[in-house]
Amino acid sequence: MTKPAILAVDDEPEVLNAVERDLRSHYAPRYRILKAGSGAQALDAVRQLKQRNAPVALFLVDARMPQMSGTEFLIEAKQLFPGARKVLLTAYADTDVAIAGINQIQLDHYLMKPWDPPAERLYPVLDDLLDDWSASFRPPFEGIRVAGSRWSPKSHEVKDFLSRSQTPYQWLDVESDARARAEVEALSPGLKRLPVVFFPDGTALVEPATRALAEKIGFATTAARPFYDLLIVGGGPTGLAAAVYGGSEGLRTVLVERETTGGQAGTSAAIENYLGFPSGLSGADLARRATAQAKRFGAEVLAAREVKGIRADGPYRVATLEDGSELSCYALLLAPGMQVRRLEVPGIETLTGAGVFYGAALTEAGSVRGQDVVVVGGANSAGQAALSFARHARKVTMLVRGASLAAGMSQYLQDRIADAPAIEVLSDAEVTAVHGTDRLEAVEIAAGPARASRRLEAAAMFIFIGSAPRSDLAAGLLALDPGGFILTGPDLRVDGKLPASWTLDRDPFLLETGVPGIFAAGDVRHGSSKRVAAAVGEGSSVVGMVHKYLETV
Repeated sequence: MTKPAILAVDDEPEVLNAVERDLRSHYAPRYRILKAGSGAQALDAVRQLKQRNAPVALFLVDARMPQMSGTEFLIEAKQLFPGARKVLLTAYADTDVAIAGINQIQLDHYLMKPWDPPAERLYPVLDDLLDDWSASFRPPFEGIRVAGSRWSPKSHEVKDFLSRSQTPYQWLDVESDARARAEVEALSPGLKRLPVVFFPDGTALVEPATRALAEKIGFATTAARPFYDLLIVGGGPTGLAAAVYGGSEGLRTVLVERETTGGQAGTSAAIENYLGFPSGLSGADLARRATAQAKRFGAEVLAAREVKGIRADGPYRVATLEDGSELSCYALLLAPGMQVRRLEVPGIETLTGAGVFYGAALTEAGSVRGQDVVVVGGANSAGQAALSFARHARKVTMLVRGASLAAGMSQYLQDRIADAPAIEVLSDAEVTAVHGTDRLEAVEIAAGPARASRRLEAAAMFIFIGSAPRSDLAAGLLALDPGGFILTGPDLRVDGKLPASWTLDRDPFLLETGVPGIFAAGDVRHGSSKRVAAAVGEGSSVVGMVHKYLETV
């Protein structure tokens, strides 16, 4: 833990150095001893300490200083560290100043100059004040702090990124935390830009872009080299498995992920049917383990970078990133997974991120404690989310378009939902509108065979209505099925013929697309089973096909 600070302030250098000397000789093992030569300089130091979330135990301040008196400084400092003990240093004739300070700022003590010998006239007083401060002191959180509004979409985005990347942080709601609000106001006047992310080194990012946030917390976002044997697009289970096997088998491998590793599976509260984990594991844990494993084998993992397009350039395959830069490789694997389908109903756009969320949004679980929430969807991901939110919310209402959960949900989840008293399942139901001003207040639905209209009061709605393949980056280059899934292997033949883009005498490998050396696996591929274990299997097996392809390059 960072040692609490004792700050000495005096405009006379000789006095200030003497105060610092005496403080260090007695308190240095337990406290940071800081000094400032003016009230303005001291106030800057205090603001920096506050931004770092570093504790201050005691201010020892000269009563009479030019520009800013000791009392004036303590008035300002008290706003930032109200619990710190306050001591004025006064001359014999300044006792009236000290008495005024007691009335104005609840001064804890005043000391006469000189204070020699300190063992009799300084330390006993400060020891007593510091003991009193320590008795009520609670160490501050020393990691990343995110200060924003629960109803700010960007605040949700930042929390979600940190949570999915398993980066610890403390959430500060500026609507209920006056101190956090004051800190944010200093960097974002009027709270117009949220959130503000404070870091332990004292720096802060205001409404940060995902890439800037990723770089600040130490994620790699820039490739170490311009050319690779294998470039993987997508950091879900498929891409991570390919990175593990590519790296372990000696291929120069780089994985590029648009957000953070884990993909759609990374948002899952619990994967309970994954082989070898009888108690289940979260998608975030699976992603963390696999990412560490891939890096251990030498694969590079780039976070918060998006591949916007791909092309073939002779024997090389080229990926264009969102900033226009390019990465080249011999073989390219497309495993970008799926993107959630958007719900198109009146009122939803302005409330997305402010009570309306796509996917599990587990960072919001604590904020719905004791309130009513709605889960839209009837597949496994919706069921897992409903069970997770039921541990916090007063009631969870599941809206299922079909006649029951049986059509799209595993039996074990159906059984658990049936046994959960906080969950109500409404079949033949769909959302027709959402209501609220700056936050979600109610969901309007049509339910039952008669399509009866009904209004559900809700603090949050989580949407799981299916997904579409992220295949736009391959449009015009690779063959897609009518649903946008990438065709590979035998599925490429139409009337017995391969596409014109296929230039080799051999048939494409099972997971190879219509362009030699470009592979597709996982959910984005036509015919994939959309299961985590299958995705891992495809990512693992594609590396063997890449090796065979590289033998011909």
